[in-house]
Amino acid sequence: MSEHTPQSPETSPEKKELSPEQVEAYSKVESALERGAEKAKVENGEQAVENAKIEALKEAISVEKGSAEKKKKESGAPASRRHGVVSKKEQKASYDHHMKKLQEELPAVQRGFSKVIHNAAVEKTSEVVGSTVARPNAILAGAVVAFFAVLVVYLVAKHYGYVLSGFETIGAFIVGWVLGVLYDFFRVMITGKKA
Repeated sequence: MSEHTPQSPETSPEKKELSPEQVEAYSKVESALERGAEKAKVENGEQAVENAKIEALKEAISVEKGSAEKKKKESGAPASRRHGVVSKKEQKASYDHHMKKLQEELPAVQRGFSKVIHNAAVEKTSEVVGSTVARPNAILAGAVVAFFAVLVVYLVAKHYGYVLSGFETIGAFIVGWVLGVLYDFFRVMITGKKA
């Protein structure tokens, strides 16, 4: 009967890169086989060798399961991904987690500013203002109307010698802003789509 010595990670011909858990598992299996071989010499039977092999395999499997569970816990990935609609609670938790991670990477001054502008009250106020007063089309229309109206008023005032009061720009912007809001209103009423 020829004796088979197991190859340790150091003596294996492939010389793969092994993790510390795998090296530990190999050494445990090797020591279990050696113990089994010693028992086999004492009992001098094939049944003892088979029992030693089975014991070593069971120990290797338990070590592998333990390292797999350890890796699973270390990865921090959820065991299963739920498919379907994401709830508001899950969205908020994900948002808070990502904001916290991103803010940790910012310098102190930027981190403080980020915490202020991403405060719930500030975000709600910004959303309300952005959806009512600070509409992009309203601001653009206000700026364009203000530019052309003030240009015309200035040229007429210069030609006839009038002095401008300074309210012309503000008044023209307000008129343009109202035109922009009306444009948005009628566009939504006709097409039924919000931008």
